[in-house]
Amino acid sequence: MKLITPILASFLPLLSIHLLAQKPNIILILTDDQGYGDVNAHGHPFLKTPHMNKLHAESVSFDNFYVSPSCSPTRAALLTGMHEFKNGVTHTIVPRQELHPDATILPQLLKTGGYRTGFIGKWHLGNKPGPEKRGFDWCSTNVGGPHKHFDATFIRNQKRMKTKGFREDVFFDEAMTFIEDCEEEPFFCYLATYSPHTPLAAPEKFIKPFRDAGLNDTHSTYLAMIENIDYNLGRLMEFLKDSDREKETIVIMINDNGVTEGLDVYNANMRGSKCTAWEGGSRAFSFWRWKGKWKPKIINNLTAHLDILPTLCDLTETPVPANLKKKLEGFTLRPLLESRKPIRWNPERILFHHVARWPSGYAKHHKYAMASVRQDNHLMLRSHDCGNPECLKYISQCKGLSNVSKGSKNMTYAHGTAQYHWGVSPKDHWVLYDVKKDPGCKNDLSKEKPDMIRTLSTAYDKWWDNIFPVMIAKGGDLGNPNESRKSAKVDQNQSPKNKK
Repeated sequence: MKLITPILASFLPLLSIHLLAQKPNIILILTDDQGYGDVNAHGHPFLKTPHMNKLHAESVSFDNFYVSPSCSPTRAALLTGMHEFKNGVTHTIVPRQELHPDATILPQLLKTGGYRTGFIGKWHLGNKPGPEKRGFDWCSTNVGGPHKHFDATFIRNQKRMKTKGFREDVFFDEAMTFIEDCEEEPFFCYLATYSPHTPLAAPEKFIKPFRDAGLNDTHSTYLAMIENIDYNLGRLMEFLKDSDREKETIVIMINDNGVTEGLDVYNANMRGSKCTAWEGGSRAFSFWRWKGKWKPKIINNLTAHLDILPTLCDLTETPVPANLKKKLEGFTLRPLLESRKPIRWNPERILFHHVARWPSGYAKHHKYAMASVRQDNHLMLRSHDCGNPECLKYISQCKGLSNVSKGSKNMTYAHGTAQYHWGVSPKDHWVLYDVKKDPGCKNDLSKEKPDMIRTLSTAYDKWWDNIFPVMIAKGGDLGNPNESRKSAKVDQNQSPKNKK
C-alpha cells in the first residue's frame, strides 16, 4: 500500500481532468419573441431557415413544449426550474422583472460540477444582482439593449468595447469567443438573442427578399431578423464542427413566448400571440441535439421550460441541494431524450400559466384573468379582463381586453384579427380545448368534459392560493413608478400599426 498510495495520488488530478472532459458542453440558445411557427420546418410559408431546419432534423424535438407568456417570466422559470411567481417575476418592467436575490439559478449549480459558465445577450431579470454575480464567469451584452442594432458598444466582463455590424452577429461572435476561451473545463453557454423583439431592424440583405415578396415593412423586417438568427446558427454549428467540439456539445434552441409581429403572417394554425392565455401564447419549439448520442425524433409528452434545469443537472451529474430539489417543479427529460420509442412520462402532469400583466397593486383581482391550465393535450383557460373598474383606468392588458370585448379588432400584434387572437372568453366559467386536434381553439369542450373542468379548476384554485402569498412576498405586485392611470385605446405593448 505504501507503494501504491503515491501512484494513486499522482493519478487523481489526471483522473479528475479526464472526468471533467467527459461531461458534455452545453449551448442554450433562447430567441426573443420568435413564435413556434416562425421556423420553415414548422410550415412557415415565407421563412427560409435551413440551419434551424437541420437542427430540427438532427434533434430530439419536443413538440408539446411550453414556456411562459412573456420574456422575463420565461427566463425566470427556465433558470430556476420553478414557476416565475415563486421568485417574484410577474412582468417585463421594473421592479416586477427582477429575479429575487435569493433565487439559485442553473449556472450556479453547474459551476459546482466543474463547468465554466458564459452569458451573452439579453438578461431581462434585473440587476439586483445581475448575471455576473449569479454564477456566470463570463458575461457579454450590448449597451442600449434592443434599441441599438448596429455598431453597438458591448460590455464584456465589465469592459466596454466598440463593435461593428449587426448586434446579433456580434452576439454569436461573442459566444464563439467565450467557447474558445474555455480550455480543459466543460462549458455552459447561455446565448439569449434580442431578435426578433421590437424595435425591428436587420441588415437590408435579409429584409429585401420579403419586401420583394409583397410583405409590408414590419413583417419583412421581423422575418429578416429570424433569418439572421438562422444564418448565425449556421456559423455557430460550423464552428463547433471545425473546432472538433460537435460531438461533445449539446445544443438546445427554444423561443421565449408566443409569436409577436409575425402573428398575421403565420401562426402554425394556433390561436393567440405573446401575452395571451391562448395556445399560441406559450407553445414553443424546443430542439435538443447531441450528435451521436441522441436519436432524432419528435416527442409529444407535455414538457416545459421548467424541465431544463433538472435535465441539465441530471445529464451533467450536477447535484441539486435537497432544500432546492424539493422546490423544483420541472422533471428531467433524460428518459425522453434517451428512449428509443415513445414512453409514459409524468402523464398526470399539470402546467399553470398566468399572463400576470396587471397594474401593480391589483394582483388579487386577477386570479381568473388571463390564466390557463394544461394537462396532456388539453388547455383550460380564462381570457378576459378582471372586471375591476379601477384597474381599467390603467394602461394595461385588462384595458385592451375590455376594448376587445366591446368589439375592437385591433390589439397588440393583431391588426384586424384581435377578435380571434385576443378573443374574450365568458367571465363566469372556464373554457376547454383539445389543442392537438384543435390548435385554433374553436371547439369548446367544457360542457362535454365537466369532470376535467372540475379537476383542473380545483387544481388551479389550490395552485393560486398556495403561490399567491409567495409571489407577493417576493415582490411580484410591487409598484412601478412609471405606470400611468391615463386611459388608452390600446395595450401598453401595442406595436405601431403596420404600413404597406
